[in-house]
Amino acid sequence: MIEARNLSKSYGRTLAVDSLSFDVRPGRVTGFLGPNGAGKSTTMRMILGLDAPSSGMVTVRGKPYAAHRRPLHEVGAVLESRAMHPGRSAYNHLLCLAQSNGIGRGRVDEVLELVGLRDAARRRARGFSLGMSQRLGLASALLGDPPVVLCDEPVNGLDPEGIRWIRTLLRRLAAEGRTVFVSSHLMSEMALTADHVIVVGRGRLIADASVADIVGDAGRSYTLVRTPDPSRLEQVLRAAGAIVAPVAGALEVRGVPCSAVGDLAARHGVALHELSPQTPSLESAFFDLTHDSVEFHATGSTS
Repeated sequence: MIEARNLSKSYGRTLAVDSLSFDVRPGRVTGFLGPNGAGKSTTMRMILGLDAPSSGMVTVRGKPYAAHRRPLHEVGAVLESRAMHPGRSAYNHLLCLAQSNGIGRGRVDEVLELVGLRDAARRRARGFSLGMSQRLGLASALLGDPPVVLCDEPVNGLDPEGIRWIRTLLRRLAAEGRTVFVSSHLMSEMALTADHVIVVGRGRLIADASVADIVGDAGRSYTLVRTPDPSRLEQVLRAAGAIVAPVAGALEVRGVPCSAVGDLAARHGVALHELSPQTPSLESAFFDLTHDSVEFHATGSTS
């Protein structure tokens, strides 16, 4: 488990993280979301003791990261995919890390197999693509079989197969009871990977909830209805307290559940051609939450 309490970090007059408190719990994938400049990377660096907080504290499994005697056995992290000596082979890079943490050679072969780099084990890291470097970084994080895993933008550079692979791996790690904390700018991928999300903007906490709750609280869910008698159905629904808006040959219905729309139509003999709940995406919910926290807004003009 990761626990942050009133965590703040200033760089001169710039407040990068502002009184941030949250828990990252085991057994689920927690997404760490926010626009550029929100403080995500700074927060992750403070979790790992790479930056000292200006105030507040953060612990991993009950201790500051630096207090763990064998850190790779406690926390595995991928913050920079190319954090390796370019002249070393993948195998030797992992072997060096393993020996410094009392991990046997056999584990090096295991993680190379796990991340799909067995055939590239003897190649020098300088020749790795970004996607291969991401896999090697993840292999480094998993060397000590840690109960806590942190990843900063882990799907950068991966092809669709690689993205699906890492999604499956992260969810499997969480299912094993590990604490998995992942930052990403890809909302569609987080919607498929994360169970819970922590959203920050300008260094402050905006939301800390399940993906389902974040999407459901976006206030944009509605029922789409198509009927040959829209005027009659609109009257029935408005009488029941629904908010109805005609759109593109259909009706958008808010304020009553989808099932209630169907029941009302059946009770009043109105035929339906379509009745479907429409839920906003995590991406649209994210934009709603962080709209006021974005540093730069595009105008949409190219002139």
